[in-house]
Amino acid sequence: QVQLVESGGGLVQAGDSLRLSCAASSRTSSSYMMGWFRQAPGKEREFVAAITWTLSRTGYADSVKGRFTISRDNAKNTVYLQMNSLKPEDTAIYYCAAAGVWATQAEDYKYWGQGTQVTVSS
Repeated sequence: QVQLVESGGGLVQAGDSLRLSCAASSRTSSSYMMGWFRQAPGKEREFVAAITWTLSRTGYADSVKGRFTISRDNAKNTVYLQMNSLKPEDTAIYYCAAAGVWATQAEDYKYWGQGTQVTVSS
């Protein structure tokens, strides 16, 4: 069992930056990689970014490329999402999740955090 706890959300203005953190209780074969997803009101949960614990393979949704950066600290079992140049359309609940294989679909992730709210005002 892997427990994930997100932090770092908040209310910011367009153009501002935020850094989200996701602390994992442990790393196992079922948590080969970590991903960030988001869900806005009335919309489906969508992939944002992902990273593997080893080799640091990363992937991003087109909507955040060049603005968001995912990174990890293996010693702290923590994954970060640095979000720059935030836009109102980035407003959503952001979730981190763990998967056993490389994946960008939510259904392939086994463990999920509770989410952290990010609100970007115009």
